[in-house]
Amino acid sequence: MASFVNNMEEWKEYKLGEICSKIGSGATPKGGKEAYLGGATSLIRSQNVLDFAFSWDGLAYINDEQATKLNGVEVIKNDVLLNITGDSVARVCIVPDSALPARVNQHVSIVRGNKSKVRNEYILYYLQFKKQHLLSLARGGATRNALTKGMIENFTIHLPQLEEQDKIVSILKSLGDKIEVNRRINENLEQQAQALFKSWFVDFEPFKNGEFEESELGMIPKGWGVGTLFDVAEILDKYRKPLSGKDRESMQKIYPYYGATSCMDYVDNYIFDGIYTLIGEDGSVAKEDGLPYMQYVWGKLWVNNHAHILQGKNGFSTEMIHVMLSMTNIQHLVTGAVQAKLSQANMQKILLPIPPSEVLDNIRPIIDKMYELKRNNEDEFHRLAELRDTLLPKLMSGELKVNEVEKK
Repeated sequence: MASFVNNMEEWKEYKLGEICSKIGSGATPKGGKEAYLGGATSLIRSQNVLDFAFSWDGLAYINDEQATKLNGVEVIKNDVLLNITGDSVARVCIVPDSALPARVNQHVSIVRGNKSKVRNEYILYYLQFKKQHLLSLARGGATRNALTKGMIENFTIHLPQLEEQDKIVSILKSLGDKIEVNRRINENLEQQAQALFKSWFVDFEPFKNGEFEESELGMIPKGWGVGTLFDVAEILDKYRKPLSGKDRESMQKIYPYYGATSCMDYVDNYIFDGIYTLIGEDGSVAKEDGLPYMQYVWGKLWVNNHAHILQGKNGFSTEMIHVMLSMTNIQHLVTGAVQAKLSQANMQKILLPIPPSEVLDNIRPIIDKMYELKRNNEDEFHRLAELRDTLLPKLMSGELKVNEVEKK
């Protein structure tokens, strides 16, 4: 242990192993994902651990017998979860209470601080502050990115006194809490939009007292038709362009660069300016439940050749297209044994009921308004995240004192 003076206050240097009561990863029940028997215990995998945030997407559940075999990696309230292998290595978050009881598999490590020395939230923020160093450790010349238990235990962390830790955590956590509130609001807005779309376009509840007739989709309200995705969405794939990683590395990184399932980078130029729905064309084009990996994007952006770009037409807004596809199973349309692919030809097989224009005119403004609120919330989300990311290195290094932040 070493110490140094920063801003006239003593901070101490420790190895994580010296201040943690638990550092360790778990295992996957024999048989892989097919062995998840369901139950009351979460099995947290690397896909559930994002930077600063926990993802419920694809969270697995195991039964009591399986959980007992993994009692050595029981996750408890406020534990830090650190991804230790693969492309998501070094992502870190705090486990949410609602995910408990839980265990972790072999790709996630529990990092649990000794309460008398360190706050778990402080560990979270410090690991985020030092993420590039963690990534360099993980690369380490191996064929696959990996952080070993020894690397984590020997990782150096600088600590102020607990009182100062609490103040630093309070500032960063308040921003994180506001981001989480916006995330939950947006999740609720999406659920409302899906429920409304299902009511009108699947269950036909507003029209149940009217006449119905047979169609390719079953019984639909009289006067409605059946069309393909291409009848209501314009495909803008011809305008997309790939950029090499080398090209992207040299850029100042202003505009988002989207791929099949996420924002992959930022680049200096943009080829799209508007509101779009993106669907992965290759790679992981569909989730385990068969629903597509999609992104609802807006503003100035670049899209590479691994995503289809859609905009609504003929009375359907892009938002309505996004809602409809978010509820449509496309697993049967994905081809390719080695690399999954969703072709335009197969996308044209997606059918949906087409209502009269007056019906569209009634529902479209409601769904569009929900998405407008979603965009505003996400724009605020990004502003808060940018502020957090600006403060993080200054607070964790001691460059900026807590009272200087509080005055602003």
